[in-house]
Amino acid sequence: MILTITYQALTVLKDAVGIAGNIFAFGLFVSPVPTFRRIIRNHSTEEFSGLPYVYALLNCLITMWYGTPLVSADNILVTTVNSIGAAFQLVYIILFITYTEKDKKVSYPFSHMHLVYCSGSAICSVNQFFPLCSWQVRMLGLLLAVIGIFSIIVAVSLQIVNPFSRQMFVGLLSCAALISMFASPLFIINLVIQTKSVEFMPFYLSLSAFLMSTSFLAYGIMNWDPFIYVPNGIGTILGIVQLALYFNYKETSGEESRDPLIVSYA
Repeated sequence: MILTITYQALTVLKDAVGIAGNIFAFGLFVSPVPTFRRIIRNHSTEEFSGLPYVYALLNCLITMWYGTPLVSADNILVTTVNSIGAAFQLVYIILFITYTEKDKKVSYPFSHMHLVYCSGSAICSVNQFFPLCSWQVRMLGLLLAVIGIFSIIVAVSLQIVNPFSRQMFVGLLSCAALISMFASPLFIINLVIQTKSVEFMPFYLSLSAFLMSTSFLAYGIMNWDPFIYVPNGIGTILGIVQLALYFNYKETSGEESRDPLIVSYA
């Protein structure tokens, strides 16, 4: 009886921290909105890079797949948060491609281009010129590459019959992607230490990343899933470092934090 009550309480608590993690993650997903408002207003991507959003999309897709019942048990809240994240990143990438500067175009005659294959289908060619900015071509190519890589991961994992081996395969990929994503603020941390300024490290972004990582750290521990709690444990530590640096250097900063130098979520 006591064991049953304890198990039910832990289940409720696990779901609560998972939902909290989803809420905090949403704050990270919408953090680039001011940047894209500026891009849409100026009809230019200026000096912003679209690469973080491409990598974030791949990260979300892999982790989303890991959270599905086909790969791991009782990780549905991991799937929900990364599904929402993938949708946001896809919208950001489309906007970035749309508003990339077109002052330096390169014309590609489709009749002389190699066919681009994606999921077994070819994009048919036509005898006309299709003007695209080189960055648009690059971003579109990276987007197709992400879709292709994710499709391969899904296809290969479904060929693995043993459930434990399948979870291990996708889990290792997801863990590696999450750790590399959590490690991305290291550049900002180094910049803050060198400049003694938090100009490019917004407080709300660092706080949201810390709270999200802490929530999913607890979620992973309660679910006995090292592929969840290990990367989020690293993210929690980095979040503490960022917050400590912010409070240490905020008094020496001449102004409030601006848009982050690298816009990405944990």
